[in-house]
Amino acid sequence: MRGAMIYAPGDVRVEDRALPTIQAPTDAIIKVVAACVCGSDLHPYRGTEPVDEATPIGHEYVGIVQEIGDAVRAIKVGDFVVGSFMASDNTCEICRAGYQSRCVHGEFVGANGAQAEYLRVPLADGTLVATPSLPDEDLIPSLLAASDVLGTGWFGAVAAEAGPGKTVVVVGDGAVGLLAVLAAKQLGAERIIAMSRHESRQKLALEFGATDIVEERGDEGVARVKELTSGLGAHSVIEAVGTQESMMQAIRSTRPGGHVGYVGVPHDGQLPSGELFFAEVHLLGGPAPVRRFLPELIDLIWTREIDPGKVFDLTLPLEQAAEGYKAMDERRAIKTLLRV
Repeated sequence: MRGAMIYAPGDVRVEDRALPTIQAPTDAIIKVVAACVCGSDLHPYRGTEPVDEATPIGHEYVGIVQEIGDAVRAIKVGDFVVGSFMASDNTCEICRAGYQSRCVHGEFVGANGAQAEYLRVPLADGTLVATPSLPDEDLIPSLLAASDVLGTGWFGAVAAEAGPGKTVVVVGDGAVGLLAVLAAKQLGAERIIAMSRHESRQKLALEFGATDIVEERGDEGVARVKELTSGLGAHSVIEAVGTQESMMQAIRSTRPGGHVGYVGVPHDGQLPSGELFFAEVHLLGGPAPVRRFLPELIDLIWTREIDPGKVFDLTLPLEQAAEGYKAMDERRAIKTLLRV
């Protein structure tokens, strides 16, 4: 089969790889219909995470079940499925509490490389969710978004307790940040302030439900948020970047007693304990338990109440994955969809 491999920073190649096989009775093999490039895939691409050897890459996927292990009961061959980027049994105590991304038996599906023609999904019963039937072609991008960026943005909004009567700030205008705007809107937020300097991303944020755009960053961005919130700060802030600057901007934009949901993958940030102590804000975040939200998100997409697939502004065949990475790295694309 054909699949993407990362060899070194800036070096992604699509090449022949061995077909995956069932390795455990809880596995499933799917024929990937669509995959995509994640912002977190750019970390090794940019060299901020080490690449020691040629490695399969990609962790967002939708596809059709081709084969199942003997212990798989919840899905069947022929099902169109959406899966989380983290495999989970969905039965352990941590999963039952709603944190499937920290399942005691969890595995990172991306280790198998989802930017490929076929993918082995561990713990298939707890990881994959089948759609009611084969989806219409135009629903595939939105279903693909549910496998990570929509679920991650949704978790950021839930962690920040976005809801009716709330003012929500979203720090970050990548795919996760933009879909956090959509999530906050769907959860009933009264006012949504999107922080963005890019016109195309501002336009999509407004389409997803943002009521205000703030272009300033850092202390200037915090001052602007305070100005828009009578000097108090927002009730809910979603951090979707992962830098120390973005995290501090999120915390400082939150009113005392407010909530920060942080879902940006962090890189070497250090938070000042004294400032945190006196900020008196709630902090909740981490890798999103996408599996918790998948049934609800699939239903919202299936009934066409939301259209998160708009976040894909570049579609390429799998063979052109390297160009998809380059376009995102150069910020010529918000998010690249790869058709398989």
